[in-house]
Amino acid sequence: MKKQSKNKAIAIFEGKEIRRFWDEEKELWYFAVVDVIAALTNSNNPQVYWRVLKKRLIDEGSNETVTKCNGLKMLAPDGKMRLTDTADTETILRLIQSIPSPNAEPFKLWLARVGYERLEETADPELAINRALKTYLQKGYSQEWINQRLKSIEIRKALTDEWENRGVKEGLEFAILTDEITQAWVGMTTKEYKKFKSLKKENLRDNMTNLELVLNMLAETATTEISQKREPNSFEENKTVARDGGTIAGDARKDIESKTGKSVITSRNTKSFQKKVRINLLN
Repeated sequence: MKKQSKNKAIAIFEGKEIRRFWDEEKELWYFAVVDVIAALTNSNNPQVYWRVLKKRLIDEGSNETVTKCNGLKMLAPDGKMRLTDTADTETILRLIQSIPSPNAEPFKLWLARVGYERLEETADPELAINRALKTYLQKGYSQEWINQRLKSIEIRKALTDEWENRGVKEGLEFAILTDEITQAWVGMTTKEYKKFKSLKKENLRDNMTNLELVLNMLAETATTEISQKREPNSFEENKTVARDGGTIAGDARKDIESKTGKSVITSRNTKSFQKKVRINLLN
């Protein structure tokens, strides 16, 4: 884990500072548990509160939640780096459910609503698409971009279905093949591409321009078509197919760049785009 500057290592919740750390390798935020407890309970001694809560969770059989809270050195109020229990977002939300505090109630209500929506979407997947459409509109994306993005989801699903048919395992192997495609058409791995766009947990495709998104779809569509034709039998053969599919989009990118004189790959992300929109509205 790498150190973060102080301004990036602090989150603000209703005036309370919550220390956090970004793990670049795992792509996860880790939050100081005692800071979250202090913000939600207004306890004068959040360390003691956390010790009592840990014991209660263990007694209730929630050992896994407690064991997921790992010690990490963070900047303490006295200016020294001291070991403190931290947890990722999922574990923090689980802990919040166990905190009997009025400040925790909005989170609990939100979790209940999200859970209900997921159950609805399982019964009727079209609801998930409609909710995604509304979310993109609320974030200020254009209708043209949204149409491309929804199409990209369909194309990605066709590719992952093809990988599953070829015996590729979801998770690490999917990620490796995606890297092969991205490296071939962008010239960067997925993590490098996200870093170039100053992204952390944000979805990479949600931060692509129309042209980037179109070329990424071309790369994934080409990979699917080549795989269906060659019928690869091993993971190494699937990697070769992924590189070949990505190269088709990479060649298209280079051709566009040679004719336009500018790079297709941009560091722009959603935040910078929205900032530009706000500036234009003010002028």
